[in-house]
Amino acid sequence: MEEQHFPLSLEGDDVPMVRFMGVTKRYGDLTVLDALDLDVADNETIAIIGPSGSGKTTVLRMLMVLETIDEGIIYVDGKPLTHMEKNGRLVRASSSYIRRMRSNIGMVFQQFNLFPHMTALENCMEAPVQVLGMSRDEARQRAGDLLEMVGLEDKMDQYPARLSGGQQQRVAIARALAMRPKIMLFDEVTSALDPELVGEVTNVIRKLTDEHSLTMIMVTHQMGFAREISDRICFFYEGKIAEQGPPDQLFDNPHNERTAAFLSAVNEAD
Repeated sequence: MEEQHFPLSLEGDDVPMVRFMGVTKRYGDLTVLDALDLDVADNETIAIIGPSGSGKTTVLRMLMVLETIDEGIIYVDGKPLTHMEKNGRLVRASSSYIRRMRSNIGMVFQQFNLFPHMTALENCMEAPVQVLGMSRDEARQRAGDLLEMVGLEDKMDQYPARLSGGQQQRVAIARALAMRPKIMLFDEVTSALDPELVGEVTNVIRKLTDEHSLTMIMVTHQMGFAREISDRICFFYEGKIAEQGPPDQLFDNPHNERTAAFLSAVNEAD
């Protein structure tokens, strides 16, 4: 299916790192994303909050091209992600084009998804060697540096089964960073952790926002974490952004009644 009403690329001084233009995703009669428009600037950190079924995780899955979109287009760093240029028009992207574009994006899932038969170091080396064609020596150096950054320099030779949930999640973050992505996606990365382990993972993400030039999009149910880490909060409701703004404004003075009701319910639950 050809798309002729979207630009072949985004140009100018203020091109966002991510742009959703009219993105719609349906599952049968259920519309999960409803003509979504969303820009995320270079080096911006946004948190996506909202009730279950509001489309939050679908945003991340669309960016990882784990599923196809039904309408609209997504751009990454000014180039189409879901489409590619062919004979001066945009057509659906081929699998090889998607693989190339997706190398700009790293994702950390709720479940750690580490290779159980590999050490922490080997988990972080595998993709740079297999996908980027990096030498094992260079990959080992990069993996070691990243594991040190996430505070696991003494756990490099441990297998996942010997690591706590928080340690496994930090390995997963280091593994995603090993591909040197421009964009990092976090899908409820602390929800599977015991409360006493949440802090060690949030500290790593806080360090990323402070020290690394990354665009980050996080889906989270932890409002305190979202307030502290994010430049902007997007509240999703029924597949649309019902309200967005700086954390203090959205949490302390929400303008949308649905946002206010959601935050009140979350506060009561806590």
